[in-house]
Amino acid sequence: MMTDIEIAQAAKPKHILEIAREAGVDEKYVELYGRNKAKLDLSLLTDSSDKPDGKLILVTAITPTPAGEGKTTTTIGLADGMKRIGKKVAVALREPSLGPVFGVKGGAAGGGYAQVIPMEDINLHFTGDFHAIGAANNLLAAMLDNHIYQGNSLNIDPRRITWKRCVDMNDRPLRFVTDGLGGRVNGVPREDGYDITVASEIMAVLCLASSITDLKARLARIIVGYTYDEKPVTAGDLKAEGAMTALLKDALKPNLVQTLEGTAAFVHGGPFANIAHGCNSVIATKTAMKMADYAITEAGFGADLGAEKFLDIKCRMAGLTPSAVVIVATVRALKMHGGLAKGELGEENLEALERGVPNLLRHVSNIKNVYKLPSVVAINRFPTDTDAEINFIIDKCKALGVNVVLSTVWAEGGKGGEALAREVVRLCEEEKGDFTFSYDLESTIEEKIEAVTKKIYGGDGVSFLPVARKQIAALRAIGCDNMPICIAKTQYSFSDDPTKLGAPEGFTVTVKNVKVSAGAGFVVVLTGDIMTMPGLPKVPAAERIDVDENGKISGLF
Repeated sequence: MMTDIEIAQAAKPKHILEIAREAGVDEKYVELYGRNKAKLDLSLLTDSSDKPDGKLILVTAITPTPAGEGKTTTTIGLADGMKRIGKKVAVALREPSLGPVFGVKGGAAGGGYAQVIPMEDINLHFTGDFHAIGAANNLLAAMLDNHIYQGNSLNIDPRRITWKRCVDMNDRPLRFVTDGLGGRVNGVPREDGYDITVASEIMAVLCLASSITDLKARLARIIVGYTYDEKPVTAGDLKAEGAMTALLKDALKPNLVQTLEGTAAFVHGGPFANIAHGCNSVIATKTAMKMADYAITEAGFGADLGAEKFLDIKCRMAGLTPSAVVIVATVRALKMHGGLAKGELGEENLEALERGVPNLLRHVSNIKNVYKLPSVVAINRFPTDTDAEINFIIDKCKALGVNVVLSTVWAEGGKGGEALAREVVRLCEEEKGDFTFSYDLESTIEEKIEAVTKKIYGGDGVSFLPVARKQIAALRAIGCDNMPICIAKTQYSFSDDPTKLGAPEGFTVTVKNVKVSAGAGFVVVLTGDIMTMPGLPKVPAAERIDVDENGKISGLF
């Protein structure tokens, strides 16, 4: 059996101009990056403003496990399945981060016969968007430290700098550093640190910006630290937003690639969902909606993270209303939520499935009863799944009024997604949702956190550490109370404890720190042991990656 990268390398892609034409994109908007990828000029979205929007479909998933769920694979296979049943469709995805590519997770361009290509480019440098984001982030850091070194006319307190440098790599020694050492000419010594690029606020800003003008305004609002008298200092105060926008002007343009079956794919932006808002760019999503009758997108990790932030942050800010939601699950992952070890998942075990299926049912209930959106469960079927296990899940979901469809897109590509495609079309055309957010913007920061904890996570309440309460009071004083919240939480549990699998009850979420991403426009709530700079595992994926004498990459995924 071929690996994912071998399948991708064996594909015969269409020229990207042909993909653009089929998607209704005139050649004048296309900026070629070789034969197989392109950027699209921002004027495409402006010039298409009179065209009706296509239906928006969100693909989310159960709480992830080491057994894997296949959310991106399902998203791509669903798009190809829709194309096969005669629908005009496009897919909008996030760009992968180099950290996971070389760490544990591997690539993020789908899998099997449901992939976006060129897979190697998308997983590595692609069109340079992440490098531009890192450069803009670090320019701001350099201008901040230079301002202090050159006399500090803004009266910035070096002990209260909140802006970190970034690099798109898992590099744990950079979490806490001391810079400015080596004498007076090398700057002012202070404690500092690095985030991974996808955790930079600039990533969130780029993904939520609607235009270059909006991007520049958001960048200017970024808070980098506080003065000695506790006033916020912004990138605008440092006069950095113009130069940062210059670095980001091309990165703001959405990228166009294709699936293995030639479906248009807008791959753009990539904030993590456990430490950021986990969605591809608003511009890419809106472009997909203008170019197709059905735009399929995904949000990171489980529905308690990616879907919650997609709906409560991205849809709220961009004025989007999904027509349907797909919740991806596997029998294997649900049995792992039921307490089985990874090596035990190949045998039928209805008892473990019964213990684990509440995880799926809570996600389904949240989409149906909290957000009030039509939904379907997609079971990413494995050869070891038995009919009894599949029927068990079907019966449980039927009790909630939600259908279950089997998906075999990993093995069969779009053909394996046709049944799911028909059900999604039916949901979009026949069932009308009553989209509702999980909290009101007018609520206090504490009330919003409690609403998500109780309604979405299933917890009993929230415990705020004293430092978090102090931070919330400070944010309230500078007018941040009416922003959405972005909760940074482990992806492995509904709770803030990664060991609590399934659908835990009776737990309290502990809020450790609260800060504002004023440029992005939301308040970040840090819980559990969330780190904004991951580390590499004992055996990183990078050890398996190689290149031959002809430049052909192997082992990428």
